[in-house]
Amino acid sequence: MKRLVLWLAAALALASCGRPAEPEAEDRSARAQFPPDKHGELVYQGYRVFTQTPKAARIYTGNSLTCASCHLDAGRKAHAAPMWAAFAMYPAYLSKVDRVVTLEERIQQCFRFSMNGFSPPQDSHEMRALIAYMQWLAIDRPVGVEQPGRGFPTVPRTGSDPNPLRGKQIYAQRCASCHGGQGEGMGYQEIQGTYAVPPVWGFNSFNKGAGMHRADLLAGFLKANMPLGNADLSDQDALDVAAWMGLQERWPDPRKGLLPGLLAQ
Repeated sequence: MKRLVLWLAAALALASCGRPAEPEAEDRSARAQFPPDKHGELVYQGYRVFTQTPKAARIYTGNSLTCASCHLDAGRKAHAAPMWAAFAMYPAYLSKVDRVVTLEERIQQCFRFSMNGFSPPQDSHEMRALIAYMQWLAIDRPVGVEQPGRGFPTVPRTGSDPNPLRGKQIYAQRCASCHGGQGEGMGYQEIQGTYAVPPVWGFNSFNKGAGMHRADLLAGFLKANMPLGNADLSDQDALDVAAWMGLQERWPDPRKGLLPGLLAQ
């Protein structure tokens, strides 16, 4: 009898392990945004990779950022590198590698630098899902036409060099309440593997090969989007904060190798 009870308990445990988990309410709500067919399911999977990258693309990520950490509002916000403006502009020349790249190659670079991880294969499920999501966002957008709001705005020269010490003060006054005094981010979510507010430096943030490590790009992002919901930094403020963030510790550019990169910190 005891052996039978143990056998039944084991069988029930195996059955429960094999049963798919009930989707969370927010997942059902997110899925409802997309078409109720197989294409819509792939688009939804791309949305999950985009917004829950450390969870949905775990084997390719090396930090706690998501795609949406930089491409705000799940890749839909103008002047935060929206995907609807980028999709139809590829293949495109990329100065970082000095050649024309496809959108898939550009995404691979994001994983390598911004995610401090590994490039997903172009035929991987994660890559196909991301492309499907970006294409869905770009429906009805013209092909090969520069869209207003693409990328980040360019911060004009102010006549003064960026001042990282002033940027440190502005960061403490305007940014630290959300991103943490040491740039560590806030509201870590263990299940998702990411933060409610992303880390902006340190070893859970992007590495030195990422576009955001360029002061001009980062300043444009800050000017257009920060503080979130109340973007009112002056041009000089944005340049100074970008200069301060550029001096902080983070993983080196993987193209330079680990030891040379660390010695250059």
